[in-house]
Amino acid sequence: MRRVISLWLPRFATDRICRAQTALTDKPFAVFDAAEQRVVLTAVNRHAEHAGLRPGMALSDARAILPTLIALPADPAGDNKALAALAGWCSRFSPFVAIDPSGAGGAIGGSALWLDATGCAHLFGGEDTMLGSIVGRLEALGYASRAAIADTPGAAWAAARYASGNRVLRMPQGATRDALAPLPTAALRLAPATVAGLNMMGLRTIDDLLKLPRGVLAARFGGQIAQRLDAALGHTFEPISPEPPTLSYSARAMFAEPIARAEDIAAVLERLMAQLCDVLDRAAMGARRLGFTLFRVDGTYQRVTVGASRSSRDPRHLAHLFAERIADIDPGFGIDAALLAATVVETLLPAQIGETGTASDSVARLVDRLTNRLRPKNVVVWRPYESHVPERAALAMPALDSGFAAWPVRDCNLPRPLRLFTPPEPIEAIAPVPDDPPVAFRWRRVAHRVVRATGPERIAPEWWRDGGGDLATADSVRLRDYYRVEDTAGGRYWVFREGLFQADRLPAWFMHGVFD
Repeated sequence: MRRVISLWLPRFATDRICRAQTALTDKPFAVFDAAEQRVVLTAVNRHAEHAGLRPGMALSDARAILPTLIALPADPAGDNKALAALAGWCSRFSPFVAIDPSGAGGAIGGSALWLDATGCAHLFGGEDTMLGSIVGRLEALGYASRAAIADTPGAAWAAARYASGNRVLRMPQGATRDALAPLPTAALRLAPATVAGLNMMGLRTIDDLLKLPRGVLAARFGGQIAQRLDAALGHTFEPISPEPPTLSYSARAMFAEPIARAEDIAAVLERLMAQLCDVLDRAAMGARRLGFTLFRVDGTYQRVTVGASRSSRDPRHLAHLFAERIADIDPGFGIDAALLAATVVETLLPAQIGETGTASDSVARLVDRLTNRLRPKNVVVWRPYESHVPERAALAMPALDSGFAAWPVRDCNLPRPLRLFTPPEPIEAIAPVPDDPPVAFRWRRVAHRVVRATGPERIAPEWWRDGGGDLATADSVRLRDYYRVEDTAGGRYWVFREGLFQADRLPAWFMHGVFD
């Protein structure tokens, strides 16, 4: 059965600022923002809350109640960035973590996260222990929080904010209806105007709504109430979008004592890599991208990523890709958890078997090591591209993104030089007849006399690519006649004449390549 955790951070905006400015921790402090032409409080810290201040209160009223209040403007961008980082840190408990959009950007009512705990709780000693660990660790980091687990996101959201009890709440499986019944109607995430209208009619709890026919509520308030009820009770499925995306192939480790030495990190990586490759082997898959995430005790994390040019599940090769990156890891005050995940997986490509019976993929391994040492953008390969124009027949792409091992090779029965000049270099050529090959040409201040020539091979402009972006423009390529020529010294060249012969204009000649 599905189990979802709603992690509510009611004072996230003020807690975030207090972590950076510790002098504000013991003083009444609030964050304000303009809402509907009013300057209102969006979050208050513990001291301001004890003085009677609440989110949504006008700043002027708050200063009248507490003149010593310290107020700072809201920073939604900073709150969103910190919340995204906290979501990454929470992936130590579950691979499926999502940001609750209703609490993003420092919204009134605090920030919140979703954690899909299905199949995860037993790893932490049960649901109660797992919730207690989450809340306890956040408290040690300076974040006030409440956590609730239920069968549906809507029920967990309602319990985290409106259920009475401790900071840890657990709705028993299959008892969602009874647990939701005594909660106020606002626990259904209804619009404030709808909640006010229900209160005026004496409908103050979810149990009051459950006793009424759906048609009566729909006629007065529309279909929102029925939708929220069905989602909270599990009659309809409510999806939540994970951030970062959920991972299907991963291995994780928790440490009783924090580690910091590079040797210990390498040993953990080797052990997790063996576990991950075993999972990939059972699924008949290979990894193209790997992410190694280390969770620090101070609530931050560091992620190291590597890639492979072709899918692999060789633990020694994949672990070797991380070898030079481990020295760059900053353990901070210590690392107490680690996660190794295959973020991109593919079916294994066919490999050439050597005399020893093992696959020979030395080229792919060399590309992988160079790319992860020099960074992906610095190692490129040429990928075939469908174009008649020679300089466009291949595109330079990062080796890890291109998957060069799986490219089909385009057949071409015409000889092409291995060395092409980009752009083609102009030459001075002499041709007795306009459409004949040259009998002599001057290139780089050196005269060449032609003794043999083959051609022409005509390449017309790619009219269908006119206006096609960087690959072509309307006048970037003119009609070309290519010739393979050999001079008296035995040099073989690939030259072309651009444009047709005209009485008032001589065509231009270019050197495009050299045959080895």
